[in-house]
Order: sequence, then C-alpha cells, then structure tokens
Amino acid sequence: MITVLIERNIAEDMESTYEATAKRTLHLAYEAQGFVNGETFSDIQNPRRRFVLSKWRTARDWYAWFHSDARKGMMSELNLLLNDQEKISLLEN
Repeated sequence: MITVLIERNIAEDMESTYEATAKRTLHLAYEAQGFVNGETFSDIQNPRRRFVLSKWRTARDWYAWFHSDARKGMMSELNLLLNDQEKISLLEN
C-alpha cells in the first residue's frame, strides 16, 4: 500500500469553490480501482493551504487514476482555483 500526499495553495477568495470541486474529485477517486481511503486537511496557520492524503493499494493504481480522464477533467477545473501547481509526494512505510 502507498500513501499519496497532495499539497495545494488556493487562490484568494476561491475557498468555497475549491471545496466543492475537491469533494467531487475525491468522490471520483473513491470509485477508482485500488483506492483505499482519503482525507483532506487545512493548514491551521494558512487556511488556503490544503492537503489531500489518500491511500492506494499500489503505485500502479495511483498512476492509473493520476492519468485518467476523470482526474484530468477535475484538475482542469481545480487548476483555475490554485495559485500554483499542486505538489504530489508518494510515500510508503
């Protein structure tokens, strides 16, 4: 099993739009093969800095989701709400 950590910085005044879009994205991920679970977090000192922590059965499952049309479509919406590109880290125990 792997854990994927995604860091995003939301553009000013886009928090509520981001929340709705990010929830739809996570909902789609729940349907992806190999998805185990996911959580979202806000930085206490900077509420526009967000993290998504998800667990995947294998790195191959994550990459299949990462390159899927569903994720690409959602990212085209999310990228409009971000100050910069998301940062992704793949972690293992």
